[in-house]
Formats: sequence, structure tokens, C-alpha cells
Amino acid sequence: MSSVAVLTQESFAEHRSGLTQQQVKGEETQLGSCDVQARFLAVSQARSMPPAPPKCPGMAFAIPRLVACQTLAFHQQEHIGGAAQCSARRRQALDLHRALANITEVEVSIPSKLHNSLIGAKGRFIRSIMEECGGVHIHFPTEGSGSDTVTIRGPAQDVEKAKKQLLHLAEEKQTKSYTVDLRAKPEYHKFLIGKGGGNIRKVRDNTGARIIFPTSEDKDQELITIMGTEEAVKEAQKELEALIKNLDNVVEDSMVVDPKHHRHFVIRRGQVLREIADEYGGVMVSFPRSGTQSDKVTLKGAKDCVEAAKKRIQEIIEDLEAQVTIECTIPQKFHRSIMGPKGSRIQQITRDYGVQIKFPDREENPGIPVDAFVQENGEEGGEGKDVKDADPSSPKKCDIIIISGRREKCEAAKEALQALVPVTIEVEVPFDLHRYIIGQKGSGIRKMMDEFEVNIQVPAPELQSDIITITGLAANLDRAKAGLMERVKELQAEQEDRALRSFKLTVTVDPKYHPKIIGRKGAVITQIRTEHEVNIQFPDKDDESQAQDQITITGYEKNAEAARDAIMKIVGELEQMVSEDVTLDHRVHARIIGARGKAIRKIMDEFKVDIRFPQSGAPDPNCVTVTGLPENVEEAIDHILNLEEEYLADVVDNEAMQVYMKPSSHEESKAPSKGFVVRDAPWATVNNEKAPDMSSSEDFPSFGAQVAPKTLPWGPKR
Repeated sequence: MSSVAVLTQESFAEHRSGLTQQQVKGEETQLGSCDVQARFLAVSQARSMPPAPPKCPGMAFAIPRLVACQTLAFHQQEHIGGAAQCSARRRQALDLHRALANITEVEVSIPSKLHNSLIGAKGRFIRSIMEECGGVHIHFPTEGSGSDTVTIRGPAQDVEKAKKQLLHLAEEKQTKSYTVDLRAKPEYHKFLIGKGGGNIRKVRDNTGARIIFPTSEDKDQELITIMGTEEAVKEAQKELEALIKNLDNVVEDSMVVDPKHHRHFVIRRGQVLREIADEYGGVMVSFPRSGTQSDKVTLKGAKDCVEAAKKRIQEIIEDLEAQVTIECTIPQKFHRSIMGPKGSRIQQITRDYGVQIKFPDREENPGIPVDAFVQENGEEGGEGKDVKDADPSSPKKCDIIIISGRREKCEAAKEALQALVPVTIEVEVPFDLHRYIIGQKGSGIRKMMDEFEVNIQVPAPELQSDIITITGLAANLDRAKAGLMERVKELQAEQEDRALRSFKLTVTVDPKYHPKIIGRKGAVITQIRTEHEVNIQFPDKDDESQAQDQITITGYEKNAEAARDAIMKIVGELEQMVSEDVTLDHRVHARIIGARGKAIRKIMDEFKVDIRFPQSGAPDPNCVTVTGLPENVEEAIDHILNLEEEYLADVVDNEAMQVYMKPSSHEESKAPSKGFVVRDAPWATVNNEKAPDMSSSEDFPSFGAQVAPKTLPWGPKR
């Protein structure tokens, strides 16, 4: 037996220490439930076993699965195979082990800020290096970990090659891109960025550097990164440091605000003050306590932030002092439509124009007339008198919407509100098109209403009215009307097309030609209908009121005439045809027709004729009719006569053979046998000749079965 060495439990444990728990479980699942030591037998010479491969975290070695399979096969062949096979298996396992022992792992230090640029979009750069270097594995640390260590793992030569390429690429990135980090308090970031990014955009435009602020997910919220060329980065750094220095210079200042405006700043839990603090570097604004008549407001923060906040507060005060209130009269029935879903339209107007909009309370009894306030005795009450004395043309209180803000903004908001009032227009559409506009189950009109955001009202059918009303915003009505008129044009064009397709043409054709025009299974007439896009109707044979020689063609006039010409061409060919009767022995008809008419159809297609055989019970069973052009009929008759001569010889031979196969006359007259009968048997009576019943258990008992005792004719046995 050849010498083998066992991969010991220590070596196996060393290998498994480099694997994750899931990889270890996967190996055990793949290799089955056999003994661990037996699964990892390594084929090598005794005392010359190579060292175990280095630990490689995250890499699943092929040792357990491949070596186990090789070893088990090797041991089996040791017992049942020859020495040559055993030696070959051992060499294969040794080569595999040496290859795995060549796996190395190195660590390279590359600044973490370059990792993303080295990896590239969707890993394009790093994937090209791994493929070029023989499939090595390059592992970058998790983003945000702060680690600069990059791990390269694979065959030694490939790892060294990948290391050189990676370091060269990192060096290029560093020389072309200069980076500087600054630190600033998080509350300064919004002021540095500015409203709408105005401040930071100005720095970028002046220097050409890229400035990256930390996101909410970053651990270091004070770190600001500047990237670009060295000159651009240093210039941007200088500007940002100057801004940060000004922000660090905390000052305290005050301003005068009329107490009547204080409430605007502190209501809703100081929402206005919070917005000012967020926008201007966390500046603190303190208003005097309520109840005091002080008009002094204190601001504390960076000098620039304080000045900007004072300017913003002054703008708000100017808006408040310039605030006016105007009325916008819109009927109460349109208020809900103007507000929109959950007041979304009104909220949008208030944001766009910086105004406040207040809708009136809904009128409880909008349908009560003025005369309802008259007392029963004819005298008017107080409220009734006021109502009656009021101007009928004056707007109702429930229709007045109050708008507050700067006058120019209030006027613009009023126009925006009035633009939201639904408007109704009328469009004249022919009544016969209404059902097509509505569509199946209202699908057509629903599609138009959704597309143009309007309401389209079609009059009831019993009104026979041509007027369709469209209700919606003025901006949408023109589009809706144009869309409706476009649909009307389409329907009118379809009506004209239907009228053109309804052209009818009548053709007179002898009924005897109708089957030929229709063709087998309607093949001929279907081809004419499809080719000319027409409808062709034949007269009903059971309807005596219809003319049996009239064929009706419906479709476009041009197409109907072309279909008529095609039919008349077929009729002309049929009129040139002749019919001849030929006598064929009825005994060969079946042979000529063939299985399911296959043979006769082949003959008719070949000679372009029609062949009709007599029906059962016909006066002349031998008469066959052939119809077609004269020359074709003659050729077809010659062909079937030749077939008759050939088949008739076979029929005669078969009949002669049947004569010899018939039974002799004395056998036919022989009476049927009565079966096996034994005369004068002891069990037979004098007048009854009956064979024994073979199905009877008494006459033919089975072995082991009990048989009822039977009286013997000569008495009991002695």
C-alpha cells in the first residue's frame, strides 16, 4: 500500500480559523456527515507535507471540498485499483496543495479620502486592476471607518503587481488633487452656505475649488473639506477662514421693535425666531416679556450674523406696517373648489405671495329669502328690516374672502384666487355624436376630464340637445374645448368613413354557380372578402321572399366594384365549363375516391375539374359526372378510365378468390351441435336428455369443498 499522510486536527483547525462561521457550515454541508478527520485526508508523502496555507480572512479555500474528494477517491483506488492510478491521484492532490500554499496577503496604506476615487464609478477602476492581475482580491475598509489600510490577497506574483498599480494610481490622484480640511461649528454651516447656497457658490466661483460640508450621517459635523488645485484650495481656505473668524467674534446688539409687532415673532412657539436663528448662524434673538411696554430687542451671535438678522427683522416689520386688508368676493359655492384638496391651493398662494387668507364661515341657511323675516302680522322685525333695507346688489358676508399683507402682494393673491374660480362654457356638438364622446361606460368622457382637469356635462338623451357644458379653471377651459372639438372632428371623419363603407352593390349570378364562388369551406369567397375589404352576402335558401340569384356586396365603392369583377370573372370561367357523364363500375368507386376523399381531391386539383359520384340509391350507380374546361374534362375522364381498368382487374381477382373461400353446402346445412350428451346415464331421466352443468358445484365439485349429500339412484353404499 502506498504511504499517505493525514491532515491532522491541528492543521485543519488552523485552516478553519481563517474562515467565517457561515463558510465553515457550508463546507460541512457540502462534504456530508462523515468523520471530520476522514474528510480532510491530504494526499502527500509522509514527513514531507508542505506547510499549511496562511490565514486569509474572508477567503473560502478549496482545500476541504477538493482534497476530500481526491483523498476518498485515492483510498478507494488503493484497495480496488492499481498503483499507477493511485500515484496519479496523489500527484493531483499535491499540486492543488502547493497552489493553495502560494496564496499571500499584503496591506497597503492609502489615504481614505482617495478610496472612492480609486474604486471608481460602480467599482470600474479597481475591477480592472483585479482582472489584469490574475483575479486578485482587493478589499477597501468600510466607508466612514477612517481606516487607510487596503488589503490585497492572491498569488504572490499577482499581489505584488496589483500593489504597484494601486500605489501608482493613488500617487496620481494625490498630485492632481489637493485637499485641505477646515473646522467650523455646525451652527455656522448654514451661514457659510448662505441662503440658497449663495455664499458658498460665490467662493466656488471666485476660486474654482470644491467645498464639501458634512452630511447628517457623518460623525464629525465640524469638518469641512476643500478639494481642487493647490492654488484654488489655498485661496478658498483663506476666504472661509476669514468668514469663520468673523463668526467666532460674538457680539451683542439691540434694536427697537414696536410692541404691537412682538406677537408676530413669538406666536406659534417662536417659529419666526427659530427660522431667523437657523438662517443666520444660530443668532439668539430675545424679545421682552409680555406685559412689559419695552420695545428693546436683543440679538447675540457672530457680528455678521447679528447684522443680517437685524436686517431681516426690519424687513418683517416693514411688511407688517405696510400690511393692508382687502376683500375678494367669490360665491360661497366655489370656496371648496378654490381651497383644493386639504387646502393645498390656498397654502400654495400664501407661500407664493406672503399673505394671509381667511375664508368666511359657511352660511347655515343659504336658501332663505329676504321675505322670510317678515312677521305673520305683516310688521317687519328688527333683523328683517335691516336685511330688507340692505342693497340687494351688495355681496353677502359668506362670499367675502379676507386677504392680508402688502398691498401689491394682496392684489396679486386676489388675482390668483379669482383665477381658481370655476368657469362654465358651452360647446355645440351634434347630438348623434354624444354617445361616442361618452364612450363605453363613460370611459371616453372620463379620460377627457382627467386629461384637462375639467368637468364635462352631456345633456340627457331625452332632451335631444346639442349643447355640452364644460366647467373648470379658465386656464384649462381653452385646452378642454380644443380637445373636445378635436374629438368631434375624429368622430365626424369616422362617420364619413362609415358612410363610404356602406356602399352596396348587387350582382346577379345563377344559383348553380354559388357553391363554386363560395368554394370549399368558404375559401374562395373569404379570399375575395379579405383582398378587397368588403362584405359579401349570399341569399338565404330557406327564404323564398329573397331573390336567389342576387349577391350583395357592401364596402367602399371602389372595393365593391373590384369584388364584383372578381366574382364575375369566376362566373365567366364557370360558364365556359362543360359537364360530361362517364360510366365507371361502382365497385371501383371507393378505390378512386380514396381514404377520406384524398385520392379524388388529388385528381381534381391536378386536372382542375370537379368530379361528382352518385349518391347511394341513385338510379344509375355507375354514372360519374366530370365538370370543367373541355380539355381538362377529357384528360380527367381518360385518367379515371385507366384507373377503372386497373382497379377492376383487382376486383375480379378478389371475387374469384372469395368463391374458393366459401364453406361447402353440406357444412352449411349441418344442424348445430347440442353439446356432449351421454345417453341412458344414471342421472338422466327417461324423457330428459340434458348434458351435465359444468358450472354446478354439485356436478363438478372443487377439491376441499363440502358437497351436499346426494341420493344415489341405486340406494346407499354398503
